[in-house]
Amino acid sequence: LLRRPVETVGAGRTDTGVHASFYVVHFDTEAPIADPEDFCYHLNALLPYDIAVQRLRRVRNDAHARFDALEREYKYYISPRKNPFNRDTAYQLAWPLDLCRMNEAAALLPGEQDFTSFCKLHSDNKTNLCRIARAGWQRQDDGLLVFTIAADRFLRNMVRAVVGTLLDVGRGRMQPSDMENVLRNRNRCAAGESVFGRALFLHEVKYPANVFDYELP
Repeated sequence: LLRRPVETVGAGRTDTGVHASFYVVHFDTEAPIADPEDFCYHLNALLPYDIAVQRLRRVRNDAHARFDALEREYKYYISPRKNPFNRDTAYQLAWPLDLCRMNEAAALLPGEQDFTSFCKLHSDNKTNLCRIARAGWQRQDDGLLVFTIAADRFLRNMVRAVVGTLLDVGRGRMQPSDMENVLRNRNRCAAGESVFGRALFLHEVKYPANVFDYELP
């Protein structure tokens, strides 16, 4: 569309199979795009079916989709019954789960902590410290269980390992207070198994207001 090579930079990477219901990409142009809505229309016509551009915003010249992000929020969906229509977007789990116990354990996650126990082994991270803003479970009107977690950064496999550990709590395999020991051990073997990636969604990425050069109507 711009008649020249364009490099795009995304807000970050996700595990294989994970979806993004919201995502941010930045790119540079030599001049402002005159009609952002028309540009999005033509861009969507070229993109594959599983990628859709919703909006184009002008930002500061030094704005960065990854490094300027203040917070990322993920959601994990569990279907308590077999449903052929959400088999690729929710973890279908027939076991009874104690949501109160799972939320009691999730309440131990917020704050800055070392999440080595929930990180993929042999990951090349400078630090495994993450600041969790919120974490908790809700039951939607349609019966789906939704786990929401937001943080300044996430490690590889981290959310899926956290969910797997919380499911062990919900099934009675672990006590809610065991979450403290898992975090303290800094050992991947201390946490539960990672759950499927297909039920995990990157839901939101937040940026400082001064990143945006102007608001589109």
